[in-house]
Amino acid sequence: MSFLILLLALFTSCGNTTQNPESNETAATASPVVMENEDEELDDDQQNMIVGKLTKKDLQEGSYAGWFNRGYDNYKPSAEEIEIIKENIGDYEIVGFMGTWCPDSRREVPEFFKLLDEAGYDLSKLTMIGVDRSKTTPDNLEEGYNMSRVPTFIFLKDGEEVNRYVEYSQESLAEDVAAIVSGRDYKDSYSN
Repeated sequence: MSFLILLLALFTSCGNTTQNPESNETAATASPVVMENEDEELDDDQQNMIVGKLTKKDLQEGSYAGWFNRGYDNYKPSAEEIEIIKENIGDYEIVGFMGTWCPDSRREVPEFFKLLDEAGYDLSKLTMIGVDRSKTTPDNLEEGYNMSRVPTFIFLKDGEEVNRYVEYSQESLAEDVAAIVSGRDYKDSYSN
């Protein structure tokens, strides 16, 4: 069954094979840019993607509000997992990469924000970066993070990467994040 899920994920993923060298530097400050695409076949969200640093508010408004707010409001993480996350996440900084054009990001990012809110996470310690389809930004904010699929949430402690969540969950988003922040054994779908 897990092979079938992995196979399906590979065909529907928002990833590519472009890799960047690993680094633990945090992203430079940049403002999000709405990139316009002339392709008439794409819906508004795909034509006007956010590229650069973004906030929850950026996603709650405008053409992104429909999918973001619906995903956020409908997500109900378990109280048990929230408690584990709440007890352990305070020491982490998180760098996230997403594509407003990507179905995986549209599914995971609203739920990720809800999970962080429910756990009382200080969102000033979260850097969320929107990327284009080639997983880049005009300011090269992706450099050094070895990111090739979106969404990717990188958990840092004292400036060093501890673990990452990539594209889809192993168990559930809440269970996977709880495993990462509590130090349990966890590997994302693409780690060897």
